[in-house]
Amino acid sequence: MSEAAVPAPASAADAAPSQIPMSRRFRGFLPVVVDVETGGFESRRHALLEIAAIPLNLDDEGNLVPGASVHTHVEPADGTHIDPQSLEVTGIDIHHPFRFAKPEREALEHIFNHVRNAVRHHECQRAILVGHNAHFDLGFINAAVARTQHKRNPFHPFSVFDTVTLAGVAYGQTVLARAVQAAGLQWDQTQAHSALYDTTLTAQLFCRIANAWPKMQAPATSAD
Repeated sequence: MSEAAVPAPASAADAAPSQIPMSRRFRGFLPVVVDVETGGFESRRHALLEIAAIPLNLDDEGNLVPGASVHTHVEPADGTHIDPQSLEVTGIDIHHPFRFAKPEREALEHIFNHVRNAVRHHECQRAILVGHNAHFDLGFINAAVARTQHKRNPFHPFSVFDTVTLAGVAYGQTVLARAVQAAGLQWDQTQAHSALYDTTLTAQLFCRIANAWPKMQAPATSAD
């Protein structure tokens, strides 16, 4: 469970007149990069085991940059299942004494508090999930929200930014490792399938693609 010590960006009110504040960059949505590790592929059946999230910031030149990370392991919820093959891929040992997993609702609140604070800081209306195969991650988040009857989910319930699509257009690559390398970033296979590592590299990939796009010349309209 970690939070990087990243200096807070200037508020939307303090942004330079020539820059578009985050609150108007994506129709009032704050991009938050998320990766989950799970006990299988079915969000309503398989357990959520790990979550990491990184809200994005704007630097002094108006470029998107990764902000502070938040991360937690999750105790498998009652009634959920774990496919042993999934654990072979992720390398997660759910019985490890130093895993320090949180109950599912507590884990969600740990992540959501961090995200809500970032949304408020940027004067946005809500978060939008950024992920590699983003609907997979959002599906597990939404399933956990439903199981715990959590009422303060900061994420849009169905809209996402998917780096599979963006990397396919930008680099002709859809696998995360290959897309990261095509973007000129370093990929360490030994750290892959850690939620925090995958989130960090997905955030860098999204920022690399978005920052290469021609700068917007006029503020976008706010979210509905």
